[in-house]
Amino acid sequence: MSQQKATLRANGFTFKQFFVAHDRCAMKVGTDGVLLGAWAPVARVNRVLDIGCGSGLIALMLAQRTEESVQVDGVELDAEAASQAQENCAASPWASRLSIYQQDIRQWASQCQWRYSLIVSNPPYFAAGSACASPQRAAARYTDTLDHQTLLSCAESLIDEEGFFCVVLPADVGNRFVEMACERGWFLRYRTDIADNETRPPNRVMLALSPKPGEKFYDSMVIRGPDQRYSEAHCSLTRDFYLFR
Repeated sequence: MSQQKATLRANGFTFKQFFVAHDRCAMKVGTDGVLLGAWAPVARVNRVLDIGCGSGLIALMLAQRTEESVQVDGVELDAEAASQAQENCAASPWASRLSIYQQDIRQWASQCQWRYSLIVSNPPYFAAGSACASPQRAAARYTDTLDHQTLLSCAESLIDEEGFFCVVLPADVGNRFVEMACERGWFLRYRTDIADNETRPPNRVMLALSPKPGEKFYDSMVIRGPDQRYSEAHCSLTRDFYLFR
């Protein structure tokens, strides 16, 4: 039994309040997803959607951060990833308010009967290029399966008028994403630029867009300080999730 448990833990990631198995998912638990799950604004949310939820990581993090009355949904195209996300959510403390659906987000958006006060996505961002190890990984990484115009269109049809749509992207892709979103009528409300350390420029960005204008908040953070230890800002953001923080 102990050997079986050890094998299971090697196939996933243990957080303070939940475990994420990801061995059947093309994209594993990573820094981008953890940062977005810890950063996305959750004040006064009543229903949350994770587009392309993969293993269910961000959906689980947002369930931990929100009240017991908040429903968290995840939509995932890949059948294996969706199945694993369902298992991860069922094993969590918030199983009763987490739902994972295996479906194309375009179809989901056309049929959905409710609106969300928070939508999050760690979306594909590479243009089709060199071959990936598997079609599943290619779908998770390349925008030919879910381009950003389509992603914004789906979010527009699903977002509440007071809601936020949050993404994490490489810095250059994020800048283009903001331009594209603003051309469609979105407003950038929160932006955090992220650098690996103080000597490097930001290489990723977290964005919170809203269909409604309002006050803007822009900031930046580094992941590691000069001593290569995690920075205080990074530790503060992720303290409720990572073990040994």
